Amino acid sequence: MLWLKAFHIVFVVTWFAGLLYLPRLFVYHRQIGADEATASARSTTMQRRLFAITTVGAVLALGFGLALLLWWMDQAPAYAKQGWLHAKLTMVALLIAFHVHCAVLSRRLAAGTARMRIGALKWFNEDQCGDLVAIVVLVVVKPF
Repeated sequence: MLWLKAFHIVFVVTWFAGLLYLPRLFVYHRQIGADEATASARSTTMQRRLFAITTVGAVLALGFGLALLLWWMDQAPAYAKQGWLHAKLTMVALLIAFHVHCAVLSRRLAAGTARMRIGALKWFNEDQCGDLVAIVVLVVVKPF
């Protein structure tokens, strides 16, 4: 079980690192002028590669997390009834939605059809900090 937990944490860190940096790349991409084709292509390549690494981290974090959840449910069936766990799983679902939204936004930026302004992208970039804090507090403190 400790091995599952260790690898779950490693890949959660990988996933969050990508989700914290990818929106910053979106901001940089948006700041590049349309006449700078080389810089725009380089930004698109960086986004695509980072998204791939982030997706691997997400899949492995979710896989190890699911294995941990199943292990706990087998060992202590009441584990699944704890409120903090439900809140954490809700946050994870929101994180998955954010991940998918990043994929869509990355494709739109590459195609030149993204409508988000730089200011909105900067807010979008900061969005995951709160999710990270909430998930860590839920797992460590278990407030309910």
